[in-house]
Amino acid sequence: MKRNDFFRGLKDGFPICLGYFSVSVAFGMTAVLSGMPLWAAVLISLTNLTSAGQFAGANLLIAGGAMVELAMTTLIINIRYFLMSLSVSQKVEEKMSMKQRLAVAFGITDEIFAVSMQHPGELSAVYMAGLILTPVLGWTGGTLAGAAATAVMPEALSSALGIALYGMFIAIIIPPAREGKNVLFTVLLAVGGSLAFTYLPGLKKISGGWSIIIITVVVSAAAAWLFPMSEEEEEKAEK
Repeated sequence: MKRNDFFRGLKDGFPICLGYFSVSVAFGMTAVLSGMPLWAAVLISLTNLTSAGQFAGANLLIAGGAMVELAMTTLIINIRYFLMSLSVSQKVEEKMSMKQRLAVAFGITDEIFAVSMQHPGELSAVYMAGLILTPVLGWTGGTLAGAAATAVMPEALSSALGIALYGMFIAIIIPPAREGKNVLFTVLLAVGGSLAFTYLPGLKKISGGWSIIIITVVVSAAAAWLFPMSEEEEEKAEK
């Protein structure tokens, strides 16, 4: 029974693994192009499953930001995982030990949370181990592949690839921004805030880490206040 649960977890986590691989390739490339050693990029992905948090945290590390900036930035970006872990804790089997619960909490991501909440019945430790294992392998393996590929590329190609990665992120943002004015507003406000902290005399003295923290909090609060979710949207999100 336990073996079947584990293999079911592996099966459910495999599509997530494939998706994570492609994204983490970009992280590995970005980290190495920014001057981070290959082993450090892989170690970060092995101990973190937070794509946005990793990109922000890696940039702070490379820029020499203070530890308090790094801690605050990753906390704000990843604070949603606290709520997800609380929800998952209501579905896990009662006999799951504290160590197993902590391991499950470590592996919670948006996609793993969605799959685990749709899983019928209680969540066993064996099933969650399989569900988390494949995405971790995909995320870490993709980082290794991207970092290794960039390390052996010609300098001219690496420079061009760095520009292409920005194009990839723009391509991710544009479609939802065209469909929803709330997303468009959030993106434009974030861009405006970034420009303000880059060029305005009083704001540009603030370090990159604190500027990310301030922009994230202000933009998120403004978007939540101006574009609250309707009851129908809340019900759809819960499903």
